[in-house]
Amino acid sequence: MTDVITYLAEEAEGGVVLPLEHGNNPLLPMPYDMVWSVIPLIVVLLLFAKFVLPKFQEVLAEREDKIQGGIQRAEAAQAEAKAALEKYNAQLAEARAEAAQIREEARDKGKQIVADMKAQATEESNRIIESGEKQLLAQREQVVSELRREMGQTSIDLAERLLGEQLSDSVKRSGTIDSFLSTLDTVAPAGK
Repeated sequence: MTDVITYLAEEAEGGVVLPLEHGNNPLLPMPYDMVWSVIPLIVVLLLFAKFVLPKFQEVLAEREDKIQGGIQRAEAAQAEAKAALEKYNAQLAEARAEAAQIREEARDKGKQIVADMKAQATEESNRIIESGEKQLLAQREQVVSELRREMGQTSIDLAERLLGEQLSDSVKRSGTIDSFLSTLDTVAPAGK
């Protein structure tokens, strides 16, 4: 800058100064200018390195940590989501298997109930048939005994008419009835 002032001052005095005289190079400053320019540059660089650069590095490190943390959190969330999906699929498969098992048990229980009801119905029908047969047998016995008594009475009446006397003695009467019925029993199968 002083070169420009010197140059302008010499030009004002009337002397003509060429720019390359006295080692004036507009592209290359004078050595003393370079020294005085380097010293503030070094001071600014030292201040920048001491105050600004650490803060800048801290902000960059913080951003890098946030980015890395975000990536790690995203990976962790993705892994967690994948694990939850696998767990859900496993629970779904387990629920389907359990539902199939419950359906199968219900079918088996239904078949068992049907079989039990059939067995109970068969047992009830057998009991009713057996009861009917017993009742029929009892009625048959009753009818046979009534028929025997009536036939016995009829045979006594017939015998009294034939013999002409009354069979009043109960021992004679029962002996006559028994002999008649035994004869009747031997005759009945042949008549069938």
